[in-house]
Amino acid sequence: MSEQTGTSGNPSAGWRLQLGITLFVLSILLPLAGVPLVASLSLSAGKTTTISGFLLVGAEVMGVAAIAVMGKPGYLYLKSRVFGFLKRVGPPDEVSRRRYAFGLVMFCVPILFSWVSPYASRWIPVVTTHPLPFALGGDLLLLASLFVLGGDFWDKVHALFVRDAKAQFPSPT
Repeated sequence: MSEQTGTSGNPSAGWRLQLGITLFVLSILLPLAGVPLVASLSLSAGKTTTISGFLLVGAEVMGVAAIAVMGKPGYLYLKSRVFGFLKRVGPPDEVSRRRYAFGLVMFCVPILFSWVSPYASRWIPVVTTHPLPFALGGDLLLLASLFVLGGDFWDKVHALFVRDAKAQFPSPT
């Protein structure tokens, strides 16, 4: 047990933590790389589905095994490092008026485009012949807008799903 926790209370870079992190990374990369690779092979649909299913289930089992190998201190250490990084690079709580307006445009454009595109396809035929780039571009723009809009916008979206939430408007100054 002395190998697992260092003097500062954080797990040291022992073999259990390193193996657990390796298994955890593999559990994420295995489906991302393996499933498209299997799909690109000229196998029957049944074999492709079976192998892809085994890859996905194996990745889940490997993720659980990674946590078991790391142990609770290693898992908590890894979790604190990952969420600490996400909090550092994540959106700030408050943003400027200009950034908020720009984020709202970024948020609304993909939604409006996906709503209008079936009706405007006769004027923009490339949307129906090549829909994937438009769909991916819209999704990426929508996700990026959530970071531009900031943390307060996340609270507003969350309030949509809370029945008793009330809108509180700032007093005019």
